[in-house]
Amino acid sequence: MQIETLKVFCDLVESRSFSQAAAHNFITQSAVSQQVKGLESRFGRPLLDRKSRSIVPTDAGLVLYQASREILGRYARVESDLKSLGQEMAGTIRVASVYSVGLYEMSPVIKTFLKTYPKVNLHVEYSRANRVYEDCLRGAVDLGIVPYPKARKGIEIISLPADRLILICPPEHPFARRRNIGIEKLDGQNFVAFEKDIPSRQAIDQIFRKHKIRVRVVMEFDNIDTLKRSVEIGAGVSIVPFLSVQREVQSGTLVQVHFVGQKFFRSLGIIVKHKRSLSQPAARFIELLQQAQ
Repeated sequence: MQIETLKVFCDLVESRSFSQAAAHNFITQSAVSQQVKGLESRFGRPLLDRKSRSIVPTDAGLVLYQASREILGRYARVESDLKSLGQEMAGTIRVASVYSVGLYEMSPVIKTFLKTYPKVNLHVEYSRANRVYEDCLRGAVDLGIVPYPKARKGIEIISLPADRLILICPPEHPFARRRNIGIEKLDGQNFVAFEKDIPSRQAIDQIFRKHKIRVRVVMEFDNIDTLKRSVEIGAGVSIVPFLSVQREVQSGTLVQVHFVGQKFFRSLGIIVKHKRSLSQPAARFIELLQQAQ
């Protein structure tokens, strides 16, 4: 059994398509089918549920998939480490992040990292926080970066510097004439929020409950850019990380107002699969993230 066979099987499970698995590995669909049959013969168990209309792994197939992902990840890291011995750092890092963190907090670090280590292939994917956890657990990415990281079975958390939260409003809003504001002033205001299952929304709701504040949630969004656009057109005010709105503040489309009396922060963290061995490039990328801000 070769390492390439395990990769083909993982690609098949992830894409749920013989044609895509074949294309990813530059082989024919028939070759994919033959390699799966070879694995089933070797382990003496069916790996795919033939009764299902889609490609679904059996219990044995899921065990093999998870183990194969770990083997492939370890192989890639060993290959990267061997290549980097005595020469410029090289290899591949797969990172998953929520959109607001990846686009604003990570962006300067990514630029510095790629300039310093041009031979490293840094692949960044943006998705919801729950998907970032899933991708880390199944070994699809090396690192995940999420707000308000929570301990989960099989996950380790590496803390990052927290973001300061601020109020944003359109220039014509009465709050725009203030430099600072007490959180209690938001009571009764029209508020543009993240969707309820997003960690940032849950944290802000907790702040409101603690201070006995009731806002009128007029719109809910799953990404920060749409949220900012809605505030710009006057739909309401919102609370966001400081770094995420500096471009709009400089252009004058949004006004930022700091909270007085108490500061609020969005915690950030890197999540990695428990006992996962990180490559040299991944470890260096983590160092740069921790040094940022």
